[in-house]
Formats: sequence, structure tokens, C-alpha cells
Amino acid sequence: MSRIRVGQGFDIHPFAAGRRLVIGGVEIPFDRGLKGHSDADVLLHAVCDALLGAAGLPDIGHFFPPTDASFKDANSWDLLVKVKSLVENAGYRAVINIDATILAERPRMLPHIATMKSRIAAALAISEECIGIKATTCERLGFVGREEGIAASAVCLIADHE
Repeated sequence: MSRIRVGQGFDIHPFAAGRRLVIGGVEIPFDRGLKGHSDADVLLHAVCDALLGAAGLPDIGHFFPPTDASFKDANSWDLLVKVKSLVENAGYRAVINIDATILAERPRMLPHIATMKSRIAAALAISEECIGIKATTCERLGFVGREEGIAASAVCLIADHE
């Protein structure tokens, strides 16, 4: 009997001056980036946690802890590639789909979504058609609405067969 599993991930980072903004593996021109031990790519971190959760594995912080200097300023795209291997080693061979939402007042994400899909598809060796990425504002409410940072959520479906 085949196993099909769903996973969910969420990440949030505050803005920080003097850092580049990387979302979905894409550098986005903006006046500040996100604060974090790695490149703080909230979208890829949410996708990683969704995949890990679906496979019944611990979260991204377990495998790439912020206390480990080797992950300082790590490229989250590289971490996603490693997560793919962890999920495969847990017996799952196929990422069926990913659906993600970015929560940000600014900058506008729409011009970058196609490239984000391409980067994620390349990391996971899946078709871009298997990836949905949306962006929304928080209508000026809360942390994101006050432009203090950016958040992302993701869900995925994985299977133990191709």
C-alpha cells in the first residue's frame, strides 16, 4: 500500500537593514532584507518545514540549527536541496505538489513569483506546474501589516512512489 502524506510549514522573519532580501530563492530589490541566521528566506523555510513534516521528520531548525556556525548566512535553496534528500531517505520519492502563500505589504511579490516557482522546481526536481505560490498583504494589520517583516506558509503532498 502506498503512503501519501500532507505537510504544513510556516515561517516569519523581521526586516533588518543592511541585508539582501531573498524570497523563494530569488533576490528581490528592496531597501532591507530579513533578519536570520541563514539568508532568512521565509518561503523556502516554510516549504522545507512542510516537506519535513509530511515525511514525519523534525523541523528545519533541527537539521540546520541557528546555533551552528556552519549555517551562518546559508543559502536556503541549498537547504531545500538537502531537505529533499532527507525526505527521500525517509522513504518518500515524489513531491506531488506544493502550495504556498507569502504575506508581505511590500515589496510586491507578483513580478518574482514565476522565478520563485522555477527555483523551487529545480531544487526539488519537479515540474513548475506542481507548485502554486500566491502573495497577499495583511491589510495593514499586525506585524506584516506594519511592514516589520514577512511571513510565508506552505503545504505539500508527498508519496512513497514516483
